[in-house]
Amino acid sequence: MSIRFAFFDAKPYDIAAFEPHIGQDIRFKFFETKLNADTAELAHGFDGVCIFVNDTADAEVIDHLCEAGVKLIALRCAGFNNVDLKHAAGKLTVVRVPAYSPHAVAEHAMAMLLCVLRKVHRAYIRTRDFNFSLNGLTGFELHGRTMGVVGTGRIGREFIRICKGFGMKILAYDKFPAKDADFDYVPLNELLAGSDIISLHCPLTDDTYHIIDADAIARMKKGVVLINTSRGALVDADALLEGIKARQVGAACLDVYEEESDIFFEDYSGHIVQDDTLARLIYMPNVIVTSHQAFLTDEALSAIAATTISNIREFFADGKCQNEISYKKQG
Repeated sequence: MSIRFAFFDAKPYDIAAFEPHIGQDIRFKFFETKLNADTAELAHGFDGVCIFVNDTADAEVIDHLCEAGVKLIALRCAGFNNVDLKHAAGKLTVVRVPAYSPHAVAEHAMAMLLCVLRKVHRAYIRTRDFNFSLNGLTGFELHGRTMGVVGTGRIGREFIRICKGFGMKILAYDKFPAKDADFDYVPLNELLAGSDIISLHCPLTDDTYHIIDADAIARMKKGVVLINTSRGALVDADALLEGIKARQVGAACLDVYEEESDIFFEDYSGHIVQDDTLARLIYMPNVIVTSHQAFLTDEALSAIAATTISNIREFFADGKCQNEISYKKQG
């Protein structure tokens, strides 16, 4: 008998990545809609749900899923801040993909940085209008600059490796420093004050929520460049906007945004975006916003699909999974 899964927030690239890995033992029903309190009823009769970063699995949704007979929430991502693990404890199991391709995210972070520093985005627009003037396109080199990296998991360490290839100095901060690190750890305040560029590579927790706020920005070097490819709520978006307006922040590269859940992954090109902060950030000449695409490579999508399906098979075969996350483990 096949395991039946409701796959929420399904995009064409998700379906293309998962279909080659699906066997006779698992059947997916792909839904374009996101999981939330209004759509949880769609999971009725399924053994589990497969969700992504902007799906909602709060207490209300979890209760709906339990009533519908769902036994497993399979996250096809590393982050799990959208799941109420405390409420899920003892009711259903939650598993995730702890790592898929650190290269994908780290390379995207560097691509955004090079683009904003050398003003490639502005040059691209100009030359399409046959404007070949170099006025206003002066950038600065990475060699010899100090990169501050907040979070030194697999992605953070891969990003550090890339930065070293550019001849950069590294300052790192992590609540749980790696014992085998070949770079220097410093307190967060020292990193903020001493870095020319700061890149965030940490999960969103109670401790890291708004880790970059108005106070943190005030402690940074004037003209600092900020990169965020992790979770939007690591950065207070309003404080960032004010920092840019005050010239305290020289540039920002954002692949994630604090209030992205109702905007990112969708086409709003024919609509008026109601989020004034996001609209103002996008129109800043020294800000690059991409739509949570750092993970989006063929290699990463394939790895996500393979691990997610492996998690499902392991749980339904053994009743447990090595990639399970629980309130007890995180509390």
